Amino acid sequence: MCRRVGSRAQARFSTQGENIERVASPSVAFPFYLPGDDPGPSFAELLRRTGGCPPAPSGPIDDVTHGTTVVALRYAEGVVMAGDRRATSGNLISHRTMEKVFPADRHSGVAIAGAAGPAVEMVRLFQLQLEHYEKVEGVELSLEGKANQLSVMVRNHLPAAMQGLMVVPLFAGYDLRRGAGRLFQYDVTGGRYEESDFATNGSGRLHAGTVVKLGYREGVDRTGALDLAISALFQAADEDSATGGPDLVRGIYPTMATITTAGFERVDADEVAARFRQLVERLSTPEGTASTGATPTIRGGGAS
Repeated sequence: MCRRVGSRAQARFSTQGENIERVASPSVAFPFYLPGDDPGPSFAELLRRTGGCPPAPSGPIDDVTHGTTVVALRYAEGVVMAGDRRATSGNLISHRTMEKVFPADRHSGVAIAGAAGPAVEMVRLFQLQLEHYEKVEGVELSLEGKANQLSVMVRNHLPAAMQGLMVVPLFAGYDLRRGAGRLFQYDVTGGRYEESDFATNGSGRLHAGTVVKLGYREGVDRTGALDLAISALFQAADEDSATGGPDLVRGIYPTMATITTAGFERVDADEVAARFRQLVERLSTPEGTASTGATPTIRGGGAS
C-alpha cells in the first residue's frame, strides 16, 4: 500500500513476514521497526539489522598492520592517555606517524592496540554509537555505560579476532558523577576490567607497565603524570622493537591527551617534544644512567 506524504513523493510499505517498514524517498530509505524489534539507541545493532556490518573473514589474514603500545594513568585532575606512533607489519615498520589515542566524546577517550584497520574502525563506530545514543535518548550515556558499550563491540569482534584481527582497546574518561578519572581495560572476549591507577596495552605493555608501576604515586599532578607516561613509552621502545620511541630526526613524538572536567584535550606536540628532550638530557647524566642501568641510544625512527 502506497500513499503520498506532503509534497514529496514518499511511499510507505510493509512486506508480510517482515518486521521492518521503510519510508522510500528519492535519496535514502529510513528503516522503521515494529515494537520489540527496534534496535533502540544501539547504533551497532542498527547496522547489523540493516546489513551494514561486514562479515568476519573466513580464514587467517597475513601481513596485518598492528598498532603497538599505549598507556593510561590517573592523576589528581583526571586521566592521561598516551600512545607511540609506530605501526608494524611482521618485522617491518608500516607507519611512523599512526594516531592511537582518540576522543570518544567530550569526556572520554580510547587508545588502541592490535590490528590497526579494525581498531580505527571500532573507534569510529564507538564515537557514532555514543552520539547516536545521545540523540535517541536525549541524555549523555554514563561513563560506566560507555565502557559497557565498548565491551559489547569488542565481544562482537571476536570472530574476526580469531582470524588474527585482534583489537584490544583502553578506555578512559572523566566521570562527572563521581568527580574523578576512571580507566577500563579489556580482553579479546570483551571482558571489561576497571583499573584503579594505570593500564597499559600492546607489545610493549610489560615494559611500560613496569615503569609506571615503579613511578606511580597517588595524587600525582599533571606534570608528573605526563612525565611518567613519557618515560614508560621511552623505556618500552628501548626494549620492544615494535614500539616507536621519540624520532628526533623527523620530529615525531608519541601522542598524548588529558581528560578532565574540562573534557578531552590533546597535549600540544611542542610540549611533548620538550618533555622528551628533558628526559633524554636527564638520562644522559651519570645519575640518570645509573637509575636505568644502561645508556639509552636515540636514533631516527625510535629508541633502540
